[in-house]
Amino acid sequence: MYYAKVRNKKRYNSRRSIRLQGYDYSSTGEYFVTICTKNRECFYGDVRKGKVALSEIGLIAHDLWYQIPERFDGISLDSFIVMPNHIHGIVGIEYNPEDRSDPVVTANHDLQLQQDGLESIEFDIDPESYRKKRRNMLLPKIIGWYKMNVSKKANLILQNTGNPFWHRNYYEHIVRNKESLERIRDYINDNPKKWDEDINHPKNIK
Repeated sequence: MYYAKVRNKKRYNSRRSIRLQGYDYSSTGEYFVTICTKNRECFYGDVRKGKVALSEIGLIAHDLWYQIPERFDGISLDSFIVMPNHIHGIVGIEYNPEDRSDPVVTANHDLQLQQDGLESIEFDIDPESYRKKRRNMLLPKIIGWYKMNVSKKANLILQNTGNPFWHRNYYEHIVRNKESLERIRDYINDNPKKWDEDINHPKNIK
């Protein structure tokens, strides 16, 4: 898996480790995103002979993803797959139409030069302050819009309106270079073929 994880040794738990503290998620670049359904329920279909057979809800998740560039300016999409209980996709931010510069969250752009060792990076940024700023960044807005709209339509079908559909959080990885991009594309495209070994497969969930 290609997940960015950063440990804040003073205040650390599994939820905080998902985010690269201090990074501006409105910055231009490409981001590998994974979103799981709540409790990894397989609402989206099944994998048969290495190919995903999408359910009605799976088709909704598929179609709404491709509506993202219609809703947000400056966005491009790369490889994408809907799996039985999660999605993988690459979102490109070509430019930020709101252009919100903030020295607190843009001070660490040099981190884009780093390939490895993210677990050991620490920042002198207040986590609560950063979380508030992050809510207004472009990538979280995109994922929030996508999750909300899939949830609305899925819960109507499930007659489950008002109950959580997605896992509360999601995972993102900042794509560093062309080599990393190619590896992630291959990972996404090969996901159905490796479903039996996937950590999100129901039989592999502990």
